[in-house]
Amino acid sequence: MKNFLITGGAGFIGSHFVELVCSLNNRAIVLDKMTYAADRKNLAAVAQNSLFKLIEGDICDRDLVSKILREEQIDFVVNFAAESHVDNSIKAPENFIQTNIVGTFNMLNCALDFWKNLADEKKSEFRFLHVSTDEVYGSLDLNDPKFNEENPYKPNSPYSASKAASDHLVRAWFETYKLPTITTNCSNNFGPHQHREKFIPTVISSAINHKNIPIYGTGKNIRDWIFVKDHARGILMALQKGLAGQTYCFGGECEKENLELAHEICTILDQIKPRADGISYTKQITFVTDRLGHDKRYAISNDKVAREFGFKPSKSFSERLKETVEWYLQQNH
Repeated sequence: MKNFLITGGAGFIGSHFVELVCSLNNRAIVLDKMTYAADRKNLAAVAQNSLFKLIEGDICDRDLVSKILREEQIDFVVNFAAESHVDNSIKAPENFIQTNIVGTFNMLNCALDFWKNLADEKKSEFRFLHVSTDEVYGSLDLNDPKFNEENPYKPNSPYSASKAASDHLVRAWFETYKLPTITTNCSNNFGPHQHREKFIPTVISSAINHKNIPIYGTGKNIRDWIFVKDHARGILMALQKGLAGQTYCFGGECEKENLELAHEICTILDQIKPRADGISYTKQITFVTDRLGHDKRYAISNDKVAREFGFKPSKSFSERLKETVEWYLQQNH
């Protein structure tokens, strides 16, 4: 049994990782500030599990983080905690600087102090895994090869710039202090529990609530989509099989234009929850003013994790998308 400190574990991706950790009979100690992006309902599956513990608090609180590391005898830190909505970062970048940069800095310092005092065996097994994003690499043109672990950083939004800064701190704490860190960069996640401000939940809820389905610009922006449970599984692989100081990219092997994806969701809804008037939900699609600094295309290569861990998506995108739409419909009743 291992003791995991999972920051941001009440959020979308973190909660799926918490479920995975507990299902393998490990302890999941969640530290979460419980902002708008967190939800206790995300953790309903583990709420009564003796292996699970939720601590409400801020990753910027040095005394609290140090206390948790010490009292819970943490083996692995997995840092999901982040402000992540690009539109919010454009309106209020200061929150992103505080959580994503200062918060990560604090987590690294606390982990370093704790790690230095561990016995040799515990010290060699300890890992600090930092969960990042493909957005730190900037934007791709249509014919560019997919991002991989060697791409230079070219962040274009306050969100991606703050994540890039935190990634650099993680690398520096490994290079300078030898803290055994790992960084993972992933493509767009989708699946149950995602906050309704994100693209796929927005399309679903707008459709079934008879509202316009908003699509930025021309809808030609391309994203690579990974199912959230696959991403959680990949993170665990990186902890178990990855090397300290390394970066690992996780993609879904599925690139879609935003407009194409909206049409796919509408087609699924037409089949399983048709409109009373018989008209397709696609008629609700509306184009809105494009987002500032809107990256054209993200795509991330799985080559390294496929080669080193045997990682690959567990099912086809269309199967997982249908499951996701059905889950949101159940929540709406």
